[in-house]
Amino acid sequence: MDSMGIAVMGASGRMGQMLIETINASDKAHLVAVTERPGHEWIGADLGYAMGGVQSGVPVVDDPLDAIVKAQAVIDFTTPAATVAHAKLTAQARAVHVIGTTGMSPEDIAALEPCARHATIIRAGNMSLGVNLLVRLAQEVAAALDDDFDVEIVEAHHRHKVDAPSGTALMLGEAVAHGRNVDLAASSDRGRDGITGERKRGHIGFSAIRGGDIVGEHDVIFAADGERIVLRHLATDRGIFARGALKAALWGRGRAPGHYSMMSVLGLA
Repeated sequence: MDSMGIAVMGASGRMGQMLIETINASDKAHLVAVTERPGHEWIGADLGYAMGGVQSGVPVVDDPLDAIVKAQAVIDFTTPAATVAHAKLTAQARAVHVIGTTGMSPEDIAALEPCARHATIIRAGNMSLGVNLLVRLAQEVAAALDDDFDVEIVEAHHRHKVDAPSGTALMLGEAVAHGRNVDLAASSDRGRDGITGERKRGHIGFSAIRGGDIVGEHDVIFAADGERIVLRHLATDRGIFARGALKAALWGRGRAPGHYSMMSVLGLA
């Protein structure tokens, strides 16, 4: 199969640059376009020069349409509003749209559904293959245990992360809620402070830690009287997210339009 042409939205960020490096190192894909927000200092520059290297022949543009029309797949780790706007364009272009953007509201996610009738959308709060296996394990453990086991989800990230709980923590919470056949919104506890009273039976707790350069750490704790089960994933290299996103893009090639998750990519859906 021919090398897949990929566009990266948001080239200058840490995740954008990691995606670019991962695609450039692949023998199954190549970079055809990159974007940045209007007014960014990289706009109009050659990407290779902007990243401090040699000429790449790929200019940095501020119009997403310019990038999307050149690509078979778009990898998008930007902002919720930008991602929804990009999805409308990928739907028109019939391109694979891999979404790793976090902090998306239920309204943002609902706005993707009309686009998924025309494009292959693969969305996950975390593109790591290991994290997505953790999500499946959390669901299965939750289904096997009753409410005698309290569930707490603890996540840690770098000081620059702007949303909490993390998209991954919410993925894990949804998996636990699904395993228990409950609604996460109605059974989650967040941001305990002061005199909160006893923990409510059956609730799913979230705690967020922010500091330093922590890439990502997630624990799902099932705690009962006399015993605890702890499921843990530690990310030490942001490259795992880029590799997972590239795997998703390649998997999406030739798939029917629809809204998929990394579980589909892993064959666990």
